[in-house]
Amino acid sequence: MATSYDLVVVGSGPGGYVAAIRASQLGMKTAIIERSELGGICLNWGCIPTKALLRTSEIYDHLNHLDEFGLSADNVSFDVEKIVKRSRKVAGRLSSGVTFLMKKNKIDVIRGTAKLAGKGKLSVDGEDGTQDVSAKHIVLAAGARARSLPGLEPDGETIWTYREAMVPKEMPKRLLVIGSGAIGIEFASFYNTMGADVTVVEVMDRILPVEDEEISAFAAKAFKKQGMNLVTGAKVTKLEVKSGTAHATIEVDGKSDTQKFDKVILAVGITGNVEGLGLEEAGVKVEKGHVVVDGYGRTGVDGLYAIGDLTGPPWLAHKASHEGVACVEKIAGLDNVHPLDTSNIPGCTYCRPQVASVGMTEANAKEAGHEVRVGNFPFQGNGKAIALGEPDGFIKTIFDKKTGELLGAHMIGPEVTELIQGYAVARQLETTEAELMQTVFPHPTLSEAMHESVLDAYGRVLHI
Repeated sequence: MATSYDLVVVGSGPGGYVAAIRASQLGMKTAIIERSELGGICLNWGCIPTKALLRTSEIYDHLNHLDEFGLSADNVSFDVEKIVKRSRKVAGRLSSGVTFLMKKNKIDVIRGTAKLAGKGKLSVDGEDGTQDVSAKHIVLAAGARARSLPGLEPDGETIWTYREAMVPKEMPKRLLVIGSGAIGIEFASFYNTMGADVTVVEVMDRILPVEDEEISAFAAKAFKKQGMNLVTGAKVTKLEVKSGTAHATIEVDGKSDTQKFDKVILAVGITGNVEGLGLEEAGVKVEKGHVVVDGYGRTGVDGLYAIGDLTGPPWLAHKASHEGVACVEKIAGLDNVHPLDTSNIPGCTYCRPQVASVGMTEANAKEAGHEVRVGNFPFQGNGKAIALGEPDGFIKTIFDKKTGELLGAHMIGPEVTELIQGYAVARQLETTEAELMQTVFPHPTLSEAMHESVLDAYGRVLHI
């Protein structure tokens, strides 16, 4: 294996391995350095295995409502060990797929922990000792980890991060989830559906606080109907583990109450893996636990770049992949390379019902000075949703009243994590309401609700 390259990527998550593939495609001699599983957190301990768990809970929910479809089944039950085994198998398959992609694209994989060791140099500490690697360009894609708060540290047994929450040995009877962002709500949804008594504590005044307020409100109503206990405008001030049980002190409106839980999941955000990389010695600027970069991943240090979760929000795999490609193409000197516009990045939460969005919320749009036109269409008016037995939810679209620009789109309901890409494409193409209204949507599909929402914004809705 060589020790000198055109480009070396540190970290093999969705940003890192995609950057390495693109570099190889552009003729660069490329290597990737990874201290753990190929595919990073997303493939192994994040996006993918959690979706496998959520798929199980979705099927379990269907099995418990078979009568609605004219079906029946006796003794519906589950095996936690098998659920976890399937999730891990899915993760392993995709990690193996990254191994294949590295071989296919002739990318060297160097196992170990990397540290910057001077201009264009890395020191890699692996099982066989330390080796030096040099490169004209180094792309840092070291990712991020779960953040903890003082006094709310995980112990891996009773107080979990996402990692432990993905491999439970048994289903907890009482579960506390601290934080109601995408990670917290997805785990809350999984465990609640599988029968746990779930309490979610959120410091903000509503759950899913980055989403449009109408979406948050609808989600809260749906989750409460499913049996979740949602405590907003609150904080956990103390966590103590006594005899394997978590004693959580929850403060609301200045009043404190201590409750007992079998398990606690910390979902209070993530922070970049900036330690141990030699960033300070290299002159790289770090702010609030993340590397500071420009729109092309450049750190300001010649030949040194950073992408993905290491560089801050939004902490999304698809954002990291896009950044990796843009970074490498800029390095290669390609024409027409654009910096990533984060306002066009869709966000998805795979709870039940699903939530997805892109662009501005209605409140954001008004704060930015836009006069808006807003359309809403409920899935109760959509034939496919009714046929699926999932008519709950709606689609909301926000337009600039003067120009017709699609400012934002927000969805809650069946398969909206798949539907949202239609609006993401529309925003990327700078589509106005005119093109969207003139687009023919196939029938019967859930996507027709997207069309109706646009029509509603302009007083032309047909099916409500």
